[in-house]
Amino acid sequence: MTDYKIADAARLLGVSDDTVRRWVDAGTLPTTGATPAEIPGAALAERAVALAARPDDPTDVLSSARNRFTGLVTRIVRDTVMAQVDIQSGPHRVVSLMSAEAVDALGLEVGSLAVAVVKATTVIVETPKG
Repeated sequence: MTDYKIADAARLLGVSDDTVRRWVDAGTLPTTGATPAEIPGAALAERAVALAARPDDPTDVLSSARNRFTGLVTRIVRDTVMAQVDIQSGPHRVVSLMSAEAVDALGLEVGSLAVAVVKATTVIVETPKG
């Protein structure tokens, strides 16, 4: 099983090192007992899932899509026909290309709450060498 140092755990969860240390001190995240402290990979994965479940979905719709990223619109680049909309959802940046008309119809602007729904037929998984 893989164990992670505090800094690596923080980076993977999208929080600060201090936040991870507070979670360890509060018993929210267990450590392996090693010095310096390391977080078991399974516990880190469980915490990541719990953190991902937090944002409320403002659309209030039922959907078969499971890849839904609730976040804030951080950038809109548009011309007369098309637009690029960037959404920051936790540590994830999701980019959507849509019509400029759709941006207007949805009332999107920087700072808007939005949900990016991703539908893909292929997901590629990579792991570090080692």
